[in-house]
Amino acid sequence: MRARGAQVTDIVVLVVAADDGVKPQTEEAIAHVKAAGVPMIVAINKIDLPTANPDRIKQQLAALDVIVEEYGGNVPCVHVSARQKINIDGLLEMILLVADLEDLRANPNAPAVGTIIEAKLDKSRGPVATVLIQNGTLHLEDNVLVGCVAGKIKSMFSDSGKRLRHAEPSTPVEIIGLEGVPQAGDILQVMDDLVVAREIALQRQRQQRAEAMAASARGTSLEELFGKVKQGQVKELNLILKADVQGSLDAIAHLIEQLNQSQSEVQTRIIHRGVGAITEGDVNLALASHAIIIGFNARPDPAARRHAEQHGIDIRFYNIIYQLQDDLKKAMAGMLAPTFKEVVEGYAEVRNIFRLPTREVVAGVYVTDGKITRTGQNVRVLRRGVVIHDGKISSLKRFKDDVREVTAGYECGLIVEGFNDIEIGDALEFYRQEQVAATL
Repeated sequence: MRARGAQVTDIVVLVVAADDGVKPQTEEAIAHVKAAGVPMIVAINKIDLPTANPDRIKQQLAALDVIVEEYGGNVPCVHVSARQKINIDGLLEMILLVADLEDLRANPNAPAVGTIIEAKLDKSRGPVATVLIQNGTLHLEDNVLVGCVAGKIKSMFSDSGKRLRHAEPSTPVEIIGLEGVPQAGDILQVMDDLVVAREIALQRQRQQRAEAMAASARGTSLEELFGKVKQGQVKELNLILKADVQGSLDAIAHLIEQLNQSQSEVQTRIIHRGVGAITEGDVNLALASHAIIIGFNARPDPAARRHAEQHGIDIRFYNIIYQLQDDLKKAMAGMLAPTFKEVVEGYAEVRNIFRLPTREVVAGVYVTDGKITRTGQNVRVLRRGVVIHDGKISSLKRFKDDVREVTAGYECGLIVEGFNDIEIGDALEFYRQEQVAATL
């Protein structure tokens, strides 16, 4: 997040507490500022405290090659107290001075250009992105191109949740209307023609896929890959990452980068990553590149699931990043030894809902594949391919009778224990955990 912020920032105000000194987070922020090449102002805060020691802060910063003007450098430094509102005007004046020296300008009359800060697939609103407008003005109904995604701005919200009709330079806004989920860091630009924007987006998607498929690959299943790692036959693990939000993808990518840096024998490569359900295209890419698909709070759509089963593509599911971290560590050492395996036993779609006087919600479902069992099974509730709940069945009925099992082709009513937010159109996935012998 700090790296992304530094890349879209015109001026960085580095706030350091006068009593605490430079912390590891401060050092990380400084590294991102230097990498982004943006001007910096140091604000030493809490100068009103008896333990404040601004000179110590300046010396610590100098050790990190941040030389303030007082020490002969080119980094402005301002002493402030946010709580007591001491010298806040001085800080604002310094920001304006640096902006003037850097000749930071924007044209509000131009078509908007901005950078995506965060993006996700919302269960009720669809693709949602937070964008910082850097030049021009973004209006409702504007046609936009954002990386590999096109769309028309249907609604905009400020950081306080207020609806907006336009967003001027330096304004962060949440936008709705994109036809897919962009990646953080993608550039938003207004287009005259939505058809042209879609064509460019499609061309970029094809190019992205082609580059990923040409990126080299080895292996088809996780166990097979780990066996080859253990035997020294392969030095690289290829992954396709799909997650519920862009922030999860960034966290997993950072985790993999740290694991790669911790050793040199086996390297993990991310062939492709994206937000939303695992698609048939992802499975095709995994098939071509012999990659493993990782779903973090994301599940395959029916076509992708059938395609993966048909071709033996391994898809691993996680909802806790530390579990993924542990498995990747074992995988890179060639020692993955799972003791439990998830067995999916059935799928159903919600066709109706009924609310009971007890406030519980009964889902009227049609079993599309496999079977539903009242005991021993867990159930996932999926909305547009994203997991929104994982729990158990508390009641299973056909007509008014309690039943132990319902098979494909039949309708039934069920209650998901402790979850009442189920909606018509949701997909249900029923599974159980089976203990299996470890194989490599």
